[in-house]
Amino acid sequence: MRLMVYSHDAYGLGNLRRMLAICTHLLAEIPNLSILLISGSPMLHSFRLPKGLDYIKLPCLNRGLFGNLSAKYLGTDTEETIHLRSQLILSATSNFKPDLLLVDKKPYGINHELAETLNFLQEKRPQVKRVLLLRDILDRSDRTIAEWQKHDYYGAIQSLYHQVLVVGDPDVFNLTQEYQFPLAAAQKVRFCGYIRKPMGDRSRTEIRQELRVQAPDRLVVVTPGGGEDGYGLIDAYLAGLKLRSPQACKSLIIFGPEMPLPQQEELRYRASYLPDVQWLEFTDDLMSYLDAADVVVSMAGYNTTCEILSLSKPAVVVPRHKPSEEQLIRAERLASRGLLTMVHPDRLAPSSLIEAVWQQLDSPLNFIAANRVDLNGLSRISHHMQTLLADGPSGRAASLSHASTVVI
Repeated sequence: MRLMVYSHDAYGLGNLRRMLAICTHLLAEIPNLSILLISGSPMLHSFRLPKGLDYIKLPCLNRGLFGNLSAKYLGTDTEETIHLRSQLILSATSNFKPDLLLVDKKPYGINHELAETLNFLQEKRPQVKRVLLLRDILDRSDRTIAEWQKHDYYGAIQSLYHQVLVVGDPDVFNLTQEYQFPLAAAQKVRFCGYIRKPMGDRSRTEIRQELRVQAPDRLVVVTPGGGEDGYGLIDAYLAGLKLRSPQACKSLIIFGPEMPLPQQEELRYRASYLPDVQWLEFTDDLMSYLDAADVVVSMAGYNTTCEILSLSKPAVVVPRHKPSEEQLIRAERLASRGLLTMVHPDRLAPSSLIEAVWQQLDSPLNFIAANRVDLNGLSRISHHMQTLLADGPSGRAASLSHASTVVI
C-alpha cells in the first residue's frame, strides 16, 4: 500500500509533529505500507523517522506573525515559490502513484498549491482516495467561515475529498457546527478524538537524574513548541522566578529550534544568573521531559496540549492569539473543563505567570474522569483509512485484509 501525506507547513512544528505521529501509527498497523511525506519544514531531518517512511523536502515558506507568506530561504518571490512547490508535489504524485492522499489542514494546500494535484487525481486517477485531516480548532468561527467561503473549501470537500477526519472531540469543539459545514460536507466528517501521545523513550526517573532533581525538589518544564514566537513566554517565566521562585523547584527551559538565535542567547544569559535553571534548544523526545515534570508551562498548540492531556499533567498555558485564535479557543475550552490553567496572553506578566505555576505546584488540578477528553484519535484514523482503502478498486488494497482489527 502507498500513502502520500501532504503536511501543511509555514509556521512552527505542530503540523509536522502531528503528521509524523499519525504516520508512525499507520506503519505499525498496516502491513507493507509505504509512506511518502511531502513538507517544507526545515526540521524534518531532526526527527527520527520510522522504517517505511521517506520524504520530499519542499522549499520553505514562512507565514510570519501576521500571516503574510514569503519564501523563507530562497531569494524568490512568493508566487514563484508556490509554483515550484506545486510542480514538485504534482510530479511526486504522478510518479509515486499513491493509493491514498492524506492532506493536512487546507483543502487546496497553501495558496492553492495542491489544486493541480487534486485535479490530476480526480481526472486521471479517480480510484485514489483523498482524505482531509483537520485539527480540533482552526480559528474563530466568523473568521474561519469567511475564509472557507472565500476559497470555496466547502465545495472542495464536497467534490474532491472522500472523507474528512477531525482529530478532536466534538464535546470540546464541534467543528461542523461551529464552522457551519453544509450538509453534504458535514456528512463526510468523522470525529476521531485527540491524538494520545505514546510515552517517551526514557523514564521519569532517568530524566530527573539527568537534571539532578532530587526530593523534595520539583521540576517545571517550560516549552514554547517550535519557539518562533516563544520569547515572551520564557521571558515572563524567567522574570517571574526573580520575583518569587517557588521553593525547592528546578526549571528546564526548552527554547525550540525556531527561536531566533539572538533571543536564545539573551535568555540563556539571563538564565545563567538564576539558580536551578537548565536549558535545551530542542529535543525529539519531549514526552520524556514532560513526563518528568511536576508542572508544564507552555503555549496551547495542538501537540503540546495532547501531550499534557495524555500524561494528565498539571499545566499552565499561555496561548498564542495572533494571527489565529486557535490556541486561545482551545485553552479556554479545556480550562473550562478543569484540565489546565490558562493565563490570557493579554494579561501575561511575570507575577501572574509565576503565581499560576506556584498554585499548580502546591495544589495541582484534579483530573476528574468525567472531564477528560477522547484521546483515541490514532486508532480511529487507522480504522477509517483502512476502511477507505479496502473499499477502493486499487489492486493493492487486498493487502489490507491482513491488517489488525481496530475496535471503535
